[in-house]
Amino acid sequence: MDSKLVLIVITSYFALLFLISWFTSRKVSSETFFTGDRQSPWFLVAFGMIGASLSGVTFVSVPGEIGNTQFHYFQVVLGYTLGYFTIAKVLLPLYYRLNLVSIYSYLEDRFGFWSYKTGAFFFILSRTLGSSIRVFLVAGVLQLILFDSWGIPFWVSVLITVSLIWLYTHRGGIKTVVWTDTLQTLFMLLAVVVSIYLVAKDLGILGVSELVSNIVADPRSEIFNWDWQSGTNFFKQFASGAFITIVMTGLDQDMMQKNLTCRNIGDAQKNMFWFTVILVFVNLLFLSLGVLLYQYAEIKGLTVPARTDDLYPFLATQHFTAFAGIIFVLGITAAAYSSADSTLTALTTSFCFDFLEIEKKYPKEKQVAVRKTVHLGFTFLMFFVILLFRWINDQSVINAVFIIAGYTYGPLLGLYSFGLFTKWKVKDKVVPYLAIAAPVLAFVISKNSEKLLWGYKFGFEVLILNGLLMFLGLYLFRQKN
Repeated sequence: MDSKLVLIVITSYFALLFLISWFTSRKVSSETFFTGDRQSPWFLVAFGMIGASLSGVTFVSVPGEIGNTQFHYFQVVLGYTLGYFTIAKVLLPLYYRLNLVSIYSYLEDRFGFWSYKTGAFFFILSRTLGSSIRVFLVAGVLQLILFDSWGIPFWVSVLITVSLIWLYTHRGGIKTVVWTDTLQTLFMLLAVVVSIYLVAKDLGILGVSELVSNIVADPRSEIFNWDWQSGTNFFKQFASGAFITIVMTGLDQDMMQKNLTCRNIGDAQKNMFWFTVILVFVNLLFLSLGVLLYQYAEIKGLTVPARTDDLYPFLATQHFTAFAGIIFVLGITAAAYSSADSTLTALTTSFCFDFLEIEKKYPKEKQVAVRKTVHLGFTFLMFFVILLFRWINDQSVINAVFIIAGYTYGPLLGLYSFGLFTKWKVKDKVVPYLAIAAPVLAFVISKNSEKLLWGYKFGFEVLILNGLLMFLGLYLFRQKN
């Protein structure tokens, strides 16, 4: 692709984002950044959350991953539905009843100071790592199709990327993000639908029924794996999907902050229902695109890249038409920024409320300056984590995201489960130590499971093991009264 054309597309896209930011950040109060004044229409939140949930990882990594694991990822997606039902019926009513800004303040009411800080810390750790990896994936694509041709080093392109995110979110915060995420989700979905249409047309596939038949007939479209020893066994993947959803959405300040901007609990639950329906369908589209991409490469006699994450970018930018390439650039850019902008806002919210206690310790006139400083600090932290991940990663990014989530969200899963489903108190000062011990022990068990558990191999369900160990630790250190 011509680098100048790519630059024009990206520049036009950001001009639109900045225009939205300008409209949504006028006459904002200090609370608007964190709550959106609780006036967001539920349908906008539902649609925008699609882009934030999928991100550039789904856009690039899921289509390529079917070359390794067929449609087995869809087993995880089916598990999502159970997880979202749990969020809508258990967690959202709790958050609205307590009128929370930071969802981790629940832990202080339930257990105490150290439990509260532990929960907030593990969210910040999880989201910083997870979202930085998502931005890393897209930064790599932009480096390949744009910045390399100009001789700009990777670290400069990453700095530009995170700076742009900071620019359009630093004033309006979550109010801006709700609207920009809606736009970005629209572009991302248009990109995948148009990509499927263009690739299918190039392969001589005409009509929806022929397209469906072609995908179903491909051996890579196998969904279910019943081998109990496999890391992609159905029951493992389904359970993992349910628990991943509960922790990465229901116990995640980033995703819940959007839900909490709805007018009431009814709107928030409607948002969650329609979001679930659309998300399942969209994931199926991405998997179907993956089948078409592999078929395209085989028919054209092209060598598939060693890293499956590179398949879609490789074909879109070097072998598709210029129009298809533009659609890809627009889609990947939208997918990346819809996740990163909300994460940056959520990290700022969590740190300001959970650690700085901004509403208690700072007068109104200083709160904005404090929040802006924190927002800038997390922007630079994300920048450095992206560079670190470039040096150490050697696997599919979607796998890396779920592996990290399995170890960093496990303590949160244990804490909330213990809080919601028991009436016991815990020895609060012990909680941080338990939160460190649980993932360490889960890692040791996972690495040695084939020897210890008769050939059983852990996949993403290490999250469940981690949460269970945390729950067990809390039970052992419960207070008798």
